[in-house]
Amino acid sequence: MSKESPKRRTRITAKTLFTFVFLIANTFAWYSYAFSVLLEIMANSKLAYFETLTVWIIHFGGVAISALVGAILSNKIRRIRFISLWMLFGLFSSLLPILISLESPLTISIIYLCWAISFGLGMPACMRYFTDLTTTENRGKSGGITFFAIGVSMFLLGMINAYGFTAEILTLTAWKGLGLIVFTFLKESNESEKAIRVPSYSSILHERPFLLYITAWIMFCLVNYTNFPIMENFFGEEFVYLSSLIEGIISGIFALFSGLLCDMIGRKRLIISGFVMLGVGYATLGVFPGSLISWYFYTIVDGIAWGMFGPIFILILWGDLSYGMSSEKYYALGGLPLLFANFLQLAGESYFIRFVSVAAAFSLASFFLFLAVLPLMYAPETLPEKKIRERELKGYIEKAKKVREKYT
Repeated sequence: MSKESPKRRTRITAKTLFTFVFLIANTFAWYSYAFSVLLEIMANSKLAYFETLTVWIIHFGGVAISALVGAILSNKIRRIRFISLWMLFGLFSSLLPILISLESPLTISIIYLCWAISFGLGMPACMRYFTDLTTTENRGKSGGITFFAIGVSMFLLGMINAYGFTAEILTLTAWKGLGLIVFTFLKESNESEKAIRVPSYSSILHERPFLLYITAWIMFCLVNYTNFPIMENFFGEEFVYLSSLIEGIISGIFALFSGLLCDMIGRKRLIISGFVMLGVGYATLGVFPGSLISWYFYTIVDGIAWGMFGPIFILILWGDLSYGMSSEKYYALGGLPLLFANFLQLAGESYFIRFVSVAAAFSLASFFLFLAVLPLMYAPETLPEKKIRERELKGYIEKAKKVREKYT
C-alpha cells in the first residue's frame, strides 16, 4: 500500500546523490566518534551520579529537541543555507573541549549540548534530501548503500589512531570539515525547494501506519539497548567488543542485500523476518546463556537483523510514510526511540546488571520481540503492491524462459 503522490523530478546526477550519501554517512560517523569522546570525558570527570545523569539528560534531550525544532526550521529557511550553517556550527563546536575547561558541570554540559545540536538540528533536513532524491521503488537500494557507507565511515574514523585527547578532538573537527567541503560541491536541484505539504507533529502521531511501525521500532530499541549491559557483564567486555565488530561487518554487508530485497518484496516482510530471527536468537541465549555456540548464533542473527532494521528504520521507512509530503518531522520522530533507548542504557546500566538475571533478561527479550510482530501484522506495506507483483511476475517469466530453453 502506498499513497505517495507522483513527484515532479529533475534528473539527479551521480555527484548530487554521492554528496548527500556522504553527508549522511559523515554526520552519523561524526556522532559515533563524538559519542565515544563524550564517554571518555564523563569517565575522566569527577561528577557525582546526579550530575552525570543531568548531563546525559541535557545531551539526549538536546538531540531530541534540536531534531524536532530543526524539522520545523528547515521548512522555513532555505535548506542549503540551513544545512551549511548547521555544519559550520558543528565544525566550531567540535573544537570546544580544547578551548574551554572540562572541570565543572556547567562547561561539560555546554559541550554535551553543543554536540547534541551539531547532530540533531540538521539531520531531519539531510533525511529529507535523501527522500527527495529517491522514489519509493528505489529507496531500498539507496538506503542499503547509504547504511553501508555509514558503517564504512564509522570503521575508517574508528581506525584512525588519535593519541591523546587533543588529537581526538582535532580528528573530530577535521572529519566534520571534510563533510562541509564535500557539501559545498552540491548543486541544488530545482525540486528540492518546491513547496509541498508540511504535516504537523499531531497529524503524524494520529496516522495509524506510523504508530504501528514506530511501536515495533520502540520495542526493538528498548530490548536491544537494555540487554547490552547484561551481555557485557556476563560475557566480558573483550568478548562483547569482538562480537560487536563481527556484527558490524555482517550488518554492513547484509544492508546492501536487504536494501535490494526492500525494493523487491517490500519493507514489512523484511521487518517481520528480522524480529522473528532476533527473537529466536534471544530465546537461544535464554535457554543456553553460558554456551559460546548460542552466543555466536545470536551474534550472526543480530548482525543480520541490524542489516535489515538499520536501512529500513533509519533511512527508508519514514520517507515512505511521508507519502510525498515533507518528511523531516517523520524522521525526527522516528529517531526518538533510538535516543531514549541509548539514554536508558546509560542511566540504568547498574540496575540491569544487579537486579535482572541473564536467563530472565534474554527470555523476556525474546517474548517482547515476538510480541512486536503483532502491530506489524496490521501495518500496511509501504512499497506499492503493484511493484511487488510486477517484480514477482518478471521473476516467473524469467524462470519459465529458462525452463523452456532447457527442454527445447
